[in-house]
Amino acid sequence: MSIDAHTATPAATPLKEPVDQPRNGLRSSYVYAIGRAGTDLDTAAPRLTGLEGGALRTVTAAGLAALVSYVPADGYSAEGMTARMEDLAELEAIARTHHAMVEAAYASTTVLPMRLATVYLDDTRVESMLHERAADFGELLSWLEGHVELGVKVYADPRAAAEPPAASTASAGTAPPTTTPGRAYLQQRRAQRRTHRDAYRAAGAVAARIPEAVAGVGRARVAHRPQQGELASGAGENIANEAYLVPAGSVPEFRQAVAGLADEAPGVRIEVTGPWAPYSFATPSAAGERS
Repeated sequence: MSIDAHTATPAATPLKEPVDQPRNGLRSSYVYAIGRAGTDLDTAAPRLTGLEGGALRTVTAAGLAALVSYVPADGYSAEGMTARMEDLAELEAIARTHHAMVEAAYASTTVLPMRLATVYLDDTRVESMLHERAADFGELLSWLEGHVELGVKVYADPRAAAEPPAASTASAGTAPPTTTPGRAYLQQRRAQRRTHRDAYRAAGAVAARIPEAVAGVGRARVAHRPQQGELASGAGENIANEAYLVPAGSVPEFRQAVAGLADEAPGVRIEVTGPWAPYSFATPSAAGERS
């Protein structure tokens, strides 16, 4: 499965009615994102097709609009989602569709991406959620207006940092030094450990320089857990995985500020992804959370 972290990263959280609540009907309301009512979100919704082929619509309340589609209640209950999460191919399909709907909406207007599998019993429950979270959501929408998210990942690749083998001295007419196989092996292992250590130290130093390099461009920063396995891209180990909130017009400036930071660090690679809808910055502060 090759899903970018953003497609499965929690964003704005549902207040009540999680997927494990009893179902009174055959379908439930799946929420992808929240924006302001009366914006281009209302126009964009009918042109989008969401999960299970459902047409998207908006549910409005308290000056806000939720981007919603109907999904089968049983398939998106706690039991149904547990089964889906165990099927990586299906999980990837759900995550990609969810992400595509958020990105399409964000192309039209500022929205708050909702958590993957945010499901309510019906539209009435969605309206209640909008009423209860109106202040939090309104403040976040104002803060995110005109901004996008950029991901910055730093990789350490000891193999790329390894020095090429020394040229043979035999061609120069000098006899090669006498070294036993055991001693040669130990020397090679020491060199490998030294290269590995140096590459990781260099990657850490590069990662530490990035916040300062983009200080005049990035509005906010969030550090995520480094990605591993199939989520990590390319060679090397991901040692830093951060997200930055950047004015949409400053994306080229941000990329330029990061470019070249790893040029003098063999075995270190920087990857900038996006722009994305601001998944990492769409969660209300702890003080604004309600249980």
